[in-house]
Amino acid sequence: MTKRTLILFTALLLSQFAAQAQFGDLVKKAKDVVTTGGLSQEEAGGGLKEALNVGIGEAVSFLSAKDGYFQSPYKILLPEEAQKVVSKLKGVPGFSNIEADLTERMNRAAEDAATKAKPIFIAAIKGMTFKDALDILMGKQDAATRYLEKTTSDKLYAEFLPVIQASLDKVNAREYWKSATTAYNKLPFVDKTNPELDDHVTRKALGGMFSLVEKKEKGIRTDKSVRSSDVLKKVFAKQDK
Repeated sequence: MTKRTLILFTALLLSQFAAQAQFGDLVKKAKDVVTTGGLSQEEAGGGLKEALNVGIGEAVSFLSAKDGYFQSPYKILLPEEAQKVVSKLKGVPGFSNIEADLTERMNRAAEDAATKAKPIFIAAIKGMTFKDALDILMGKQDAATRYLEKTTSDKLYAEFLPVIQASLDKVNAREYWKSATTAYNKLPFVDKTNPELDDHVTRKALGGMFSLVEKKEKGIRTDKSVRSSDVLKKVFAKQDK
């Protein structure tokens, strides 16, 4: 093979590789368009993040307001172990209204803590990759909620717990509960107990928050009237098919 022929052959190979690379890019772009329903990656990811920001903002605002937990389906009740304490102390002076008192105090603590949730959720949404967004868009009706639950639960617990402890103390709930369990443990023929309110209230508060976020997610996926912008309408149009 002459030097001239070798140069021509090499040039031909390089042009074929370049053409294949361009074709590969076109195929990838076409797949993206088909998969996301004609949306760019930026539109799909941005639309989902906007939807989550809206839903989370509404959920946090609702639960952090007065009676957000206490007068809602997310109301926190006493732990099961505490029920036996309550039932025994109803006839003891100073504790006749213990269940109602503690229930309100626990829910007020959860309402205080709820304000800590929004920045943690927003950080998780900002860190979402395009693949995460696409999996959520094409996933089940609770896919976004489950993603947030997986990525934020530990951080939320760490933020909620000290706030709930401080809030319980602000309304004297933990001291009140300590007095109640002390009185209970002095009663004859009872098994001694001291269930902690802190962990119970924290976990129930987070459970209620994720339940409300899930409800908001389902609304955006299924109710066109909830989609408040053009990009939301475009992103979630495939949910209507």
